[in-house]
Amino acid sequence: MKFILFVEGKTERKALPVFLKRWLDERLEKPVGIKAVKFEGWSDLYRGVKTKADTYLNGPDNDDIVAVTSLLDLYGPIFFPANQVTVEERVNWGKQHIEAIVGHPKFKHYFAVHELEAWLLSDPRIFPTSVSKAIPHKEPELVDLDQPPKALLKNIYRTKNNTSYKEVTNGYDLFTKLNPNLAYQKCPYLRQMLDDMLHMARECGL
Repeated sequence: MKFILFVEGKTERKALPVFLKRWLDERLEKPVGIKAVKFEGWSDLYRGVKTKADTYLNGPDNDDIVAVTSLLDLYGPIFFPANQVTVEERVNWGKQHIEAIVGHPKFKHYFAVHELEAWLLSDPRIFPTSVSKAIPHKEPELVDLDQPPKALLKNIYRTKNNTSYKEVTNGYDLFTKLNPNLAYQKCPYLRQMLDDMLHMARECGL
């Protein structure tokens, strides 16, 4: 059985199935599959999430699907109401809103706070030494909209390592080095996503 994971870009499609599976399989009786489906950015996912979810959840292989999940960076989307200001408010509202759009019990939505790269910041040791030393000493999900995680890494790579941060190439390599247990401990919103996926997989007998 497998999860279908909707993502907004190439880094997520390439890196996340293996990364998430490493954490889940350690805790399951049987290994779970994760199939990433790439959209063209957050707006494409937002517009197409119901149609695509329905295709999988009502398709001929639906009995082999644990759940369809989707993941968006919290930084970027502009569909939040003006009165939803804090991280918690936006995550809670956005999750309920997108899950209501799909309207199926086997669909769950999650946010990477504030961007996927925050998970990488949970372990500075995976970066080149010059980059590692410049990473701020703060909780990864508190690297906020003033300088989101991806922009932070691009700036550090440019000024401290004399190279450019390549989102897909560097991101994939770093995710292969990142211990998912450490990211789980340091990133509460990632922890909620993994806990939910573990619970759903166990309910399916895995």
